[in-house]
Amino acid sequence: MGDINKSIEMFLQYMRYEQNLSACTVLSYRNDLRQLQDFLSPDSAAGFRPGSVTTGDLRAWMADLDRKGDGSRTIRRKMQAVRSFYKYLMKTGEAGSNPAAEIELAKFKVPLPSFLRAEKMDEVLDGEQAALKGEGDEYYQAVLGRTIVMMLYETGIRRAELIDLRDADVDAARGEMKVHGKRDKERIVPFGRELSDAIEAYRELRGKVTGQDRPGRFFLRTDGRPLYPMLVYRLVHGRLEAAGAAGKLSPHVLRHTFASVMLNNGAEINSVKEILGHESLAATQVYTHITFSELKSNYKLAHPRALKKEVNYGSKD
Repeated sequence: MGDINKSIEMFLQYMRYEQNLSACTVLSYRNDLRQLQDFLSPDSAAGFRPGSVTTGDLRAWMADLDRKGDGSRTIRRKMQAVRSFYKYLMKTGEAGSNPAAEIELAKFKVPLPSFLRAEKMDEVLDGEQAALKGEGDEYYQAVLGRTIVMMLYETGIRRAELIDLRDADVDAARGEMKVHGKRDKERIVPFGRELSDAIEAYRELRGKVTGQDRPGRFFLRTDGRPLYPMLVYRLVHGRLEAAGAAGKLSPHVLRHTFASVMLNNGAEINSVKEILGHESLAATQVYTHITFSELKSNYKLAHPRALKKEVNYGSKD
């Protein structure tokens, strides 16, 4: 396998540092484009000329991927990487057209996000509040876990955003926090009185346990170090499971739950989009499908005509 083509390398740097894509996404792009390069020019990167690639070349590559066992979803992702690459080349003048633009990609039904009902979340939080007692590290862990669950559910922030949350960016008096989201974009997220009270109680306990009154990160372990992703997952999963919640019980499920609860209770979709930090409205609209599913289910359970047994109009017997 030869060195990677210079145009691809420049594109990857552009996506990482100009478009602020994650290192993981850029690595995926690199692997996909290197696969294309090796297919079209197996001997060396010098033989790969992106500007001369045709739609037919890309179709041949797709057929080769299919023969090697790549699924439709994987091939679609690889072709999307190629499309982005050629958009960049057109922008820099290295290509006059995008050979991937004419290729129709397979469409997939987007699964509805998993979420919990508001009633179940009330059980989780109210049950934990009643059970909070004790002292020392065990009590701190319980308070930490409950505060995390409450914050994820009441603000809809991502797990990574919660871990990176700065203490100075959380204003309990005003009921708002500054969140650093994807691509280093900041947004202000509001929250209610209950979470404000929980934040103040947690801060007081955090100072006693960790000895840090003004730490950099908002959430800390008992030894004063910041949280890490698997710890947050365990804290959330354990509390949801203990309350009898079923299904997928990850921190991201609480983000889905926040969105569905907001929309079910009349929040305007653009407002939910801004709070969640979505780039486009399409990412938020998936939750309207959840609310419609709820509506349809409730209709079937409540409407008198929907409750009637189906009539076989085709039979005269």
